[in-house]
Amino acid sequence: MSVDDVIIKYLSQSDPRLGEVIRTVGEYSIKLRKDPFQSLVESIIYQQLAGSAASIIYGRFIKYYNNSPPFPEQILSTPDAVLKSSIGLSNKKIEYIKDLSTIITDRTLDLVKLCEKTDEEIIAQLIQVKGIGRWTAEMFLIFCLGRPDVLPVGDLGVRKAMQKIYYLEELPVPPTMLAIAQPWKPYRSIATWYLWKSLKFNTIG
Repeated sequence: MSVDDVIIKYLSQSDPRLGEVIRTVGEYSIKLRKDPFQSLVESIIYQQLAGSAASIIYGRFIKYYNNSPPFPEQILSTPDAVLKSSIGLSNKKIEYIKDLSTIITDRTLDLVKLCEKTDEEIIAQLIQVKGIGRWTAEMFLIFCLGRPDVLPVGDLGVRKAMQKIYYLEELPVPPTMLAIAQPWKPYRSIATWYLWKSLKFNTIG
């Protein structure tokens, strides 16, 4: 997903501290997951895990299906014991992924129609699915649909980055985060990406 230079300039001018982050991190680049189902499965696998550990488990998951993201029917036909012992998924995540696969297969959830809705409508529908909370729905909006104005206030990385960049004594709470991010509208997703990337740099803040 490419971002127009006008957007980057707008963010930099709207918030000088964010502008410093943007200059340090460099060019914006985000890889969108084109398949809505696979995007949700990946997000569930990544829940509550460090990035490196989640990446290893997800890699085993894909490798089991011949290095190709599986269809819902393939997941449903895979024994729970295999998903747990060979791949390393927890019982809860197996339950969540299989529940998602079931409602996609029986068309209880139509992801094509879902993607046509507004951000909040999508979140409201997705959080009804077992194992999908607001954070997972927001990751879906950012990394699958490429929605430009999402601010995941429950994301620990974003909170840590804000604390560092804005010299806060404690991790910010949602009202504080919304206030800080107000100048970023309507491109809070892009700003969020920069905040995530800023955590790799010791010179910011």
